[in-house]
Amino acid sequence: MGSPVHRVSLGDTWSRQVHPDIDSERCTPPFSVERLTNILDGGVQNTVLRRKVESILQGDPIFNLKDHYFMTQDEQYEAAVQKRFHLEMLARHLGWSEGSPERNYADRALSGYVNLSLHGIAMTALRSLGSDEQIAKWGQLGKNFQIIATYAQTELGHGTNLRGLETEATYDAATQEFVIHSPTLTATKWWPGDLGRSVTHTIVLAQLICSGAQHGMHAFIVPIRSLQDHTPLPGITVGDIGPKMGLEHIDNGFLQLNHVRVPRENMLSRFAEVLPDGTYRRLGTAQSNYLAMLVTRVWLLFRGFLPYLQKSCVIAVRYSVIRHQSYLRPSDPEAKILDYQTQQQKLLPQLAMSYAFHFLATSLLEFFHSSYNAILNKDFSLLPELHALSSGMKAMISDFCAQGAEICRRACGGHGYSKLSGLPTLVTQVTASCTYEGENTVLYLQVARFLMKNYLQAQVPPGSTPQKPLPMSVMYLATPGPVRCTAQTAADFLCPDLYTTAWAHVPARLIKDAVHHTQTLMRSGVDKHDAWNQTTVIHLQAAKAHCYYITVKSFKEAVEKLDKEPAIQQVLQRLCDLYALHGILTNSGDFLHDGFLSGAQVDMARTAFLNLLPLIRKDAILLTDAFDFTDHCLNSALGCYDGHVYERLFEWAKSSPANTQKRFYKNAGTLHPALRLHFLILEQGWSFLPSTQRYKSSQCIPDTHQ
Repeated sequence: MGSPVHRVSLGDTWSRQVHPDIDSERCTPPFSVERLTNILDGGVQNTVLRRKVESILQGDPIFNLKDHYFMTQDEQYEAAVQKRFHLEMLARHLGWSEGSPERNYADRALSGYVNLSLHGIAMTALRSLGSDEQIAKWGQLGKNFQIIATYAQTELGHGTNLRGLETEATYDAATQEFVIHSPTLTATKWWPGDLGRSVTHTIVLAQLICSGAQHGMHAFIVPIRSLQDHTPLPGITVGDIGPKMGLEHIDNGFLQLNHVRVPRENMLSRFAEVLPDGTYRRLGTAQSNYLAMLVTRVWLLFRGFLPYLQKSCVIAVRYSVIRHQSYLRPSDPEAKILDYQTQQQKLLPQLAMSYAFHFLATSLLEFFHSSYNAILNKDFSLLPELHALSSGMKAMISDFCAQGAEICRRACGGHGYSKLSGLPTLVTQVTASCTYEGENTVLYLQVARFLMKNYLQAQVPPGSTPQKPLPMSVMYLATPGPVRCTAQTAADFLCPDLYTTAWAHVPARLIKDAVHHTQTLMRSGVDKHDAWNQTTVIHLQAAKAHCYYITVKSFKEAVEKLDKEPAIQQVLQRLCDLYALHGILTNSGDFLHDGFLSGAQVDMARTAFLNLLPLIRKDAILLTDAFDFTDHCLNSALGCYDGHVYERLFEWAKSSPANTQKRFYKNAGTLHPALRLHFLILEQGWSFLPSTQRYKSSQCIPDTHQ
């Protein structure tokens, strides 16, 4: 028998009470959950404001998510449009300006249930790449939804490799227009969100051609649908790309352009411009046109990837203290599944990862804000490091969030397969993030090129004049650490300096090895491009290790700053330790390869890791509560705060249209599908029974069915 459950009637009564199995997890908190929530929000005032916004949304029937899991694709799309425009009207009524904290909190609460998010990304691209005049004109139109925009970069045949885009924008000096054209089938724009049905304009990324010369990828504002009747404009072929693995509420689309003309002023011209006579002028670096993607990646780290893993952890951990399964001892009642070490080993590293990525994203956001304005003002000195950090963090966080969400789903057993758990939707949504805004392997290799360049810069021969200082994120390449780990006991592996040093050692060695292999091939006569291609697996490994090191370092530094919050600092220190040790154990071969760790030391690290699990398990519910997702936002039968999993799952299942729609039987004129097969078998004389047990169809088909 499991722990006793209050037997109360379904409906208002049970939903007002907290299940004792989850209530017991909260009864004597060793730290203030509210204070931890404030820290995650960036201050008490932010928590208060966020909850106010969430309360407004939750009380509005338009934002009700009750029937979401039972909707068709069309119904999900229409509901998402309705929610988006209702949100816009509400925001204007309440004075929530674009980009304000209120709007950000509203987007957090409704993530996955509204569309037209690419409109915001298009406006971000406009602000990043457009001139002041263009921002004033198009930004106001977009703000008022007089136009609805998307960002069209990816093509049927090309995605992350922007230099390979085939769409052309040829300048016609006679008319001072750009002729935008899709010269091949593979040049078809493919995947932009909201393009299939919704948008009127798109920012098209195309290869600029002036006076017969190609100048690379640039951005153009292109009208694609009439503002009068929403029909495609001349030369435009546009539509929806069809069913997808998830994100059913978004109309991802395709776009073909047949010599579509737009005015010269429609080329976004902060960093480059074409003069009336066709003269091309570059006003920034060649990489400045990637700024819109960079800004989007930084934004996605907070809003687009991490919440999926956080929500998955909340659902899975809460369910794991309600679900009882098997016995720790034969004489005991069935145990909470979170009491099993194997369940802790699945879920608690994901919880630690959620916190690690939060502090990493916070750190990157601070660096972004300090460098973005400089970039807009043509100071590009920090752009390479910002590009490398945003690319690497996007790749790592989306990879690990996708893996982590699936681990959480599986940890919930059969109920995790039900959409009513909320987990399948989270898994498919975050899986998409591994590809959009840059395919992750390609992004890791961009980080690897940055690492290779800086490693070579750090190798200054004795007596030579030092070059400019290395970027902060790769300073460890210029300061070699110890060649052997000094740990002598399992407790030593709970020293943040020790495991941070270990994590600096591995990427430094891997980067050195990758560069050495590449240079060896080149010295043997292999072309530098072939040499790179033949060593990319090693470079990829180095880039991943570098990203993990950056995360461990940022988490360590964030925890150190909480010295005035000792109780919270202690619980977060355990999560930081767990995150670092989980990475070491998962990648132990990298630490054993050159003898930095011995086999005995890996065993010590494992002991330290396993000893952390029961300590963090005691606080697991509190740590997930601190994310402060409302039940409305989670939309999960398994993850609600009150813990009434089975009651809610059963009630939600009963509301399925399959259980509520009118049945049609034979005497009603339309045959129920299940009975149609039944009668067909009988009328055709089919049988799966021995001949002595067969029924004649005339004896079996009744005249009426009740």
